[in-house]
Amino acid sequence: MTTDTAGSVSPVQPHRGRPIGLLLVAVPVLMVVWLIIWPIISAVITTLWVKTPEGDIFSIETYRFFFSDGYSLSNLGMTLWTTGVCAILLLVVCLPIALYLRFADSRIAAYVQGLAIFPMFVPSIILSFAFIRVLGPNGTVDLVLNAVGMPKIRSPYLTPWGPVIGLVWDNIPLTVLILLSGLGSVSNQAIEAARDVGAGKIAVLWHIILPRISNSILVAISFAVLGIFSAFTLPYVLGPAAPEMMGPFMQRTFRELFEPQTAITQAVVTFAFCIVFGLFYVYSVAKNRAP
Repeated sequence: MTTDTAGSVSPVQPHRGRPIGLLLVAVPVLMVVWLIIWPIISAVITTLWVKTPEGDIFSIETYRFFFSDGYSLSNLGMTLWTTGVCAILLLVVCLPIALYLRFADSRIAAYVQGLAIFPMFVPSIILSFAFIRVLGPNGTVDLVLNAVGMPKIRSPYLTPWGPVIGLVWDNIPLTVLILLSGLGSVSNQAIEAARDVGAGKIAVLWHIILPRISNSILVAISFAVLGIFSAFTLPYVLGPAAPEMMGPFMQRTFRELFEPQTAITQAVVTFAFCIVFGLFYVYSVAKNRAP
């Protein structure tokens, strides 16, 4: 409601910029529908409607094969194990770094932040090559140990821990940035007030800091899990041949075994697991926007 010069009340005019705003939003929404939503729907339809000489028939045979095949299940288990271990390690590594960057006042914090963000600018294939040269058989670590007369270590290269090390290092920058953004909502006054009443560092972390950044932790883990679960380059180069993660498994099924429908089924199963973590992200965003 608005009041004119004569004192009468007139209704507020509707916002004239709304159609323009909807048009601006429509472009990215249509791109998402075209490039993401429709391929997903098409993939599900392709795996459920099988072409036969008699015509297309509804069948879940490809999914029945996937969940009854031991090798497929071992690859899925390998992917879930790698994703879970990476998520835990990222939280253990990145949360202390983010806390230090948030509350440190020294110049060293700037260098620490630069080192934490550096992996963002290193391509995955370069990271894989560096990993092999340093931690691979007869790599830098082996040469140093041999020079000082110590026995060789068992290289994580081509073992399940190879992709774990590479994926954790590759996801540190985004995780640190998200956690650091969440820590920005933690005021110094709240921490000082807790210390004034006798709260120690652990109590401040548990009762003051963690509750206020719980949504940021959820978002960081969701982004990391989505990227790790569908990763290809690092698991393909650093991981074992069997069992393998779903990314290399899908590529090999499609390119080497020439079974596109089976590969699409594997992609749909992968998406089904990823959408669960995507819902956690959507829930966190909706919770932050709730009045």
